[in-house]
Amino acid sequence: MITLLAAEAASHGAGRALVAPAMLAGQISIGWSNDAFDAGRDATAGRTDKPIAAGAVSRRAVAVAAVAAVAVSVLLSFAIGAVTGIVNVVMMAAGWAYNAGLKSTLASGLMYIVGFGLIPAFAASTLPGHPAPRPVTVAAAAVLGLGGHFANAFPDLAGDKEAGVRGLPQRVAAISSPAIVRLTALVLLLLASGLLVLASGGSHHWLALTGLGAAVLCAVVGARSSGRLPFLAAIGIAAIDVALFAVGGVTLT
Repeated sequence: MITLLAAEAASHGAGRALVAPAMLAGQISIGWSNDAFDAGRDATAGRTDKPIAAGAVSRRAVAVAAVAAVAVSVLLSFAIGAVTGIVNVVMMAAGWAYNAGLKSTLASGLMYIVGFGLIPAFAASTLPGHPAPRPVTVAAAAVLGLGGHFANAFPDLAGDKEAGVRGLPQRVAAISSPAIVRLTALVLLLLASGLLVLASGGSHHWLALTGLGAAVLCAVVGARSSGRLPFLAAIGIAAIDVALFAVGGVTLT
C-alpha cells in the first residue's frame, strides 16, 4: 500500500523509475525485521503461520535479509537524491524502531504517523527543486497511517494483551474498551477520506467525493456491526483512501 502511494504520487521527475523499488525494498525490510524481532514471541504463541516460528527459516537468515533489503532501499533513495534519501532513512527508522520495541509503548502511533505522513514528502522530493508537499496531503497520509494502526490492532487485542504488547491502541482498549479502538479506527480512516477530498482537485474532485461517500457507508456498517465485519469495514475504508491517493486527483504540491 505504501509503495503504491509513493509511486503514484511521484508522477514526474527522474525518481519515477526508482521510487517504487526503493519503497518496496524498505517495506519488505520492515516486514522481515518484524518477523525477526518477534520470533521468540511467535514461537511461544505457537504461530505456525510465521516461517521462523514454524522452523522454515532461521531467525538469523531473516534478520540478514531484512538488513540487506533496507540497505537496498536506502541506496536507491539516495540515488534519486540526497533529500529523498534522508526522508527515506527517517521513514525506515520509524518502521524499524516500531518493530524493535516501540510497538509496546505510547510511541507506537507516532511511528505510524511518521512512516505514513512522510510518504508525500518522499514523493515530492523526487521532483525538480524538491518542493514541499501540501499540508493537507501530508495530514491525510498521516491520519491514514494512524487509522491503519488502530485497525490492524483491533483483531489482535486479546493476543497482544497476553503477549505484553502495550502500544497506543492496546492502551486505549485497556482504559476504555475494544469497541473504542474499533470506533477510533473507523473515525481516523474516515477523516483521512475527508482530507483527501480537500486535497483533490480538477475533474477528479467528483471521484474523491464518491470515494468519501463509499467510505461513510463502510464506516456506518463497521460501527453498527460485530465480529470481523468492523475490521473488514476499516480495511475497506483504507483501500478507498489508497485508491483516492492513486486516482483521485490528489494534489501533491
